[in-house]
Parts: sequence; C-alpha cells; structure tokens
Amino acid sequence: MAAPISATPLRAAPTTPGAETPNYTPALASLTVLFFMMGFITCLNDILIPYLKAIFSLSYTQANLINLCFFGAYFVMGIPAGRLVQRIGYKGGMLTGFLIAALGAFLFYPAADSRSYGLFLGALFVLATGVVLLQVAGNPYVAILGPPQSAPARLTLTQAFNSLGTTVAPLLGSALILKNLPDLDTAASAAAIDVKAVQTPYLAIGVVLIVISALLAMLKLPKIAHVESENEDLTRRAYHYRHLVFGVLGIFAYVGGEVAIGSHIVSYLHLPDVMSLTPKVAGDKVAWYWGGAMVGRFLGAYLLNKFNPGRLLAFNALGAVILVLISVSSTGAVAMWSLLAVGLMNSIMFATIFTLAVRDLGRNTEEASGLLNVGIVGGAIVPLLFGLIADASSLRWAFILPVLCYAYIMWYGLKGHRPVAATAAA
Repeated sequence: MAAPISATPLRAAPTTPGAETPNYTPALASLTVLFFMMGFITCLNDILIPYLKAIFSLSYTQANLINLCFFGAYFVMGIPAGRLVQRIGYKGGMLTGFLIAALGAFLFYPAADSRSYGLFLGALFVLATGVVLLQVAGNPYVAILGPPQSAPARLTLTQAFNSLGTTVAPLLGSALILKNLPDLDTAASAAAIDVKAVQTPYLAIGVVLIVISALLAMLKLPKIAHVESENEDLTRRAYHYRHLVFGVLGIFAYVGGEVAIGSHIVSYLHLPDVMSLTPKVAGDKVAWYWGGAMVGRFLGAYLLNKFNPGRLLAFNALGAVILVLISVSSTGAVAMWSLLAVGLMNSIMFATIFTLAVRDLGRNTEEASGLLNVGIVGGAIVPLLFGLIADASSLRWAFILPVLCYAYIMWYGLKGHRPVAATAAA
C-alpha cells in the first residue's frame, strides 16, 4: 500500500538573508528509509495471513482479522496520533512511532510461543499504531525538504521507496516464513509448523526499527512552520466539500481493493484451477503485484504531467476492472498474470485521488488530509468482507468486491473529483 501524502501547506522555517542553504539530504534520506519500512511492514501482512491461516486452521474471514487489526489502527489511532504529534513535534512523533512499532514487532515472539491468535492480533495492532504515527509525523517533511517546485519529485521518490519495501517484503517473507508451511492443510501439519519462522523475522524488524530511531535521533531535522492561508471563510468545513467526501470514499475503495487482492494472491495461486503453487512459490509471485506499483509510480510521475489526472485515474481503474475480470474468468497463467498486473494499475491511484480530493480547499486542507487518512480503514473492512464472500461462495467470487471498488474509482476520476461545494452545515 502507498504511504499517505500530507497535503498540509507547510514550509521549512525561513533562513536569514545570506545564510547558508540548509542541507536537506540527511533528512530526506531518513524519510526514504521510513517510507521503505512502512511499505515493508504493511506488505508483510500478505505473507503473515497464509502463515497464520495454516497454523491456526482459520477461515478466510478469520484470517482477514489481520487486516482488520492493522488498517483498523488508522481509524482508531489516526486522530490521537495527530494530537500527539502536535504536542511533541514531527521528529518526536517519528521517534515514538519507530519505538512503538518495534514493541509490536517484539510482541510477536511471545505470541508465537503461546500459539495464540489473539496475541498475534494484539501485537499487530501495536505494530500498526507505530506505523500510523510514522505516517502522521513523517509525511509533512516530504513537502518541505527543498524547493517547492521539486516537491512532486520528492513525493514520487518517497512513494517509490515505499513500493520498494512492498516489493521486497513478499520475497523475504516467503523465503523465511512460507517455506515452512506444509502443502496439506491438516490439524497435524498445523501443529508441526515451526513458530520460529515468524519469530525471527519480526525480532529482526524490531531491532532494525530501534537502530533507525537511534540514527534519526542524532539528525538535526528542519523546523516546520504553517503557511498562513488567505481563505478566511469560517463557515465552511472540509467535509462540506462534495469532492472531498467522494475522495475519502475513493481512498477507502482503493486501499480496500488493493489490500484485498494482495492479501489473497497466495491462496488464489494455490487453487488447483489457477496454478496449484506452493505457498513459498506463490509468495514469491506477490512481489510482482507490488513491484508493478513501484514501476507504475515512476511512469506515473511523468504521465501525470502530460495527461489529465482524473482521466488517467479513470483509465487505470478501468484497466484494473478488466484485469480482475479476466483473471476470475480464466485459469492457469492467464489467471495469475492478469491478477498480478493489477498492481501496475494501482500505482498512481492513491496520490491522484488524494491530490484531486484536496484541490481548492485552502485553509481546510489540513482537516481534509486527516479525513483522507481515515479512509485508509478500507484496508481493514474490504478484505474482511472479501473473506466473508470467499467463505460463503468461493475465492473467485470474492474478487467481485475489488471490481466494485475500482468501478467507483473510475467514476471518481471521471466526475466525482470535480470541486462542487456542498451545502454548509447550519
């Protein structure tokens, strides 16, 4: 999943005339590492889901409680995280986020030792809370680390590093975790699964997070000052704008559809009428899904300067709809590669929806950014509904839900993003 972009009008604290131009390279480097780790941790859920599904003999619905806990943290902790960052600053927020995420990673050890699914979910929620805090604290820095005219390039760079994390995570996760899964799902084989396969990687993640936080603590990051807005209309709030409200639903649909597909690629490719791949081999294929998003972001940075963003968003959403429908109506390699190619279509969706949704909001941009981040809870709800459909019918039929998500995004790109102020509340 793409890391959210803060659209709050921010700038670095001004320097005195004649002063040396600040060197933003160390701060930008720390942000690229931050975005990489957020992408890595988030996408590792795609490997964790089939692992815990096997070890606890879970249904698709039960397995998707993993996404509910992780992305539900955005809904539960988003506003408290924002208030905390206001009190301790952006650097303090990032440091706290790294430490909380590390704590969550360390909690995987006792959870695996006790073979308790509830403890796994609790550990995952703590880990996700740290990631939410990193999002809230880290994103605004991208917009201020250098000249305003190069801000889009910096945003693209950090998004690419996020995608690099989502590409590497399935490869590493399948090599360290999924290779330990048996080919047959039975109670006896589940009891024999080595829990160290999940303990060791998450212990390593916890250590890496602490090391990064220590290095970040030594960096001198630029101060942030809010730019005063000329819009003084106090009668209108962000949620009074129709295109923003539709945009929040667009973020909900995008994250939900993307995560629902990514979280079930391993199970889908394991189906006899698709590819009959082992969990390890199928896990390696997940990297193509997220890698497509990374490649698409580099291409999108160029294309968005050449074509209408709304139409390009609609084109990608239509492409996603077609690819999913091809996959579920076919078998073998066609079913596999058409589904994996959806990742390429996903690439520009988050940034484009976000940008269109906050257009012309002036002083309401900051409030709008918070509402759009709440929309990420789609990554919790849509996969859970996906699991319910899969359990009630089949895994193939469940993919109709992402199709509906992408159909909505296509409409938003064509019509829903057009700024029309809704009636202000009394």
